[in-house]
Amino acid sequence: MNEPVFIIPLWADLTAVGLGGVQGALFASGFRGERRLDLLGVAIIGVVVGMGGGLIRDLLLNVTPTTLQSNWYLLTATGAALFGMLLAGVFQRLNALIVGLDAVVIGMFGAFGTSKALALGLPLVPAVFVGVCAAVGGGILRDMIMGLPVAIMHVGSLYAVAAAAGCLVLAASHELGLDIVAASAIGIAVTAVIRLLAVIFDISLPEQRALYRRKVAVETSAIPIAKP
Repeated sequence: MNEPVFIIPLWADLTAVGLGGVQGALFASGFRGERRLDLLGVAIIGVVVGMGGGLIRDLLLNVTPTTLQSNWYLLTATGAALFGMLLAGVFQRLNALIVGLDAVVIGMFGAFGTSKALALGLPLVPAVFVGVCAAVGGGILRDMIMGLPVAIMHVGSLYAVAAAAGCLVLAASHELGLDIVAASAIGIAVTAVIRLLAVIFDISLPEQRALYRRKVAVETSAIPIAKP
């Protein structure tokens, strides 16, 4: 039996890749001093952010990476990164627009990943997992290449949680019989709204600090302290 074929519209995929490339350039432009990046460095960050999610998605699904089947993906990611670097000052003044685009891009990568996983026959939970990995994959690879702490592992504005919520809504809607395109649109909207609300109202998951302090208190209570 042949596997079901799932084709992400090229224009939609390239839009997400291009926006990811611009975001990578804006991220790179924020470094000063010894961490400054040249044109090649910015291009690499743009490619990683723009294409990383799709590559991780296809590797998890054990299919040929779509981003390597056309010249346009690498060209779009690189061009968008260089464009973003040249106009970094302009983009920085449009911070609200960039935050909004970032939220939409997260939703798009998550929706593409979840939809493709569902089309290939994965159950709901693994499909959502693939979608979340696709949504946050570019950022994880970026941080690893730059030698930085992985952002989603630290207190932040519900980056992965927003992606997970959108992917779950998409998968559940599809399971209930909704067309995959309509379900994807809803999933993207849910992810974007949660991400924007988290940024606007500075919402994040609880820190582990309290648990850590309690653990330290228990461990150190048994340690004798020498008094002078």
